[in-house]
Amino acid sequence: MKDPKRLEVLEKIKRYEKEGRFNVEVEENPPYKSLKPEDVDYLNKKWFHRINTAIANKIAKQYIEKLIKKQKLIIKQVTGIEKLDSIQTGFILTCNHFNPYDNFALHITLASYLHRNKKRFYKVIREGNYSFKGLYGYFFRNCNTLPLSSNMSTMIEFTKAIETILKRNDVILIYPEQAMWWNYPKPRPLKTGAFKYAYKNNVPVVPCFITMKDTNYIGEDGFYIKEYSLHFLDPIYPNLTLNQKDGIKSLCEKNEMAWKKVYEEVYQKPLAYDEVD
Repeated sequence: MKDPKRLEVLEKIKRYEKEGRFNVEVEENPPYKSLKPEDVDYLNKKWFHRINTAIANKIAKQYIEKLIKKQKLIIKQVTGIEKLDSIQTGFILTCNHFNPYDNFALHITLASYLHRNKKRFYKVIREGNYSFKGLYGYFFRNCNTLPLSSNMSTMIEFTKAIETILKRNDVILIYPEQAMWWNYPKPRPLKTGAFKYAYKNNVPVVPCFITMKDTNYIGEDGFYIKEYSLHFLDPIYPNLTLNQKDGIKSLCEKNEMAWKKVYEEVYQKPLAYDEVD
């Protein structure tokens, strides 16, 4: 039987799509506290946080490998990753957000590139994820994550960390759709935050769009497990001759067009929001 909670989420996605509420959460998330500056060591300045991160990343790698072995995470194809080799700076990686495992797919796919180029991979996460319990909460707090915050002072530290990380030529994953829509295959209208950081730090945006297809395997929730194809697209560089507002808008629009092109080519249909696939 299909998980009733998943069915509720799918109904909510269908309703929100028709209403044009593309960046609204559809999952029921537990309550959380606002993160204060002392709650987060964004740059792992404390030695014990560096140790925790090293251990957590090792455990995460083993966990992802186990998911792949058990065919709960299936990566069918990766295209365009060689485009990353031409980038001489840090960069913002954008990706569509439809499953907790899309993060894992990126993590394992980028591992060789990151190791070869001595880069770290950071992930921007929602504030509430930082307070999660269990194994996922452990990953959220320790695996090079950058939690957002409703506290202005914390966001000042967040912005400083973004600048430092990009200057070190590392990679930051940002989900510009904001909310996760479970197994939703279409690209959604984007928020501008990711593109603001790219413009202000003069680094490229690398759009990645993940397409998916049903396999013959049924997951514990009663739905077919999807196989993923990761499409890394051409880097988009900021046009600093434009003012900040127009420069950010240009980056955002080019990202949206790149994702739309992949969607239409892979699924062989025009992008339309009148109904859920």
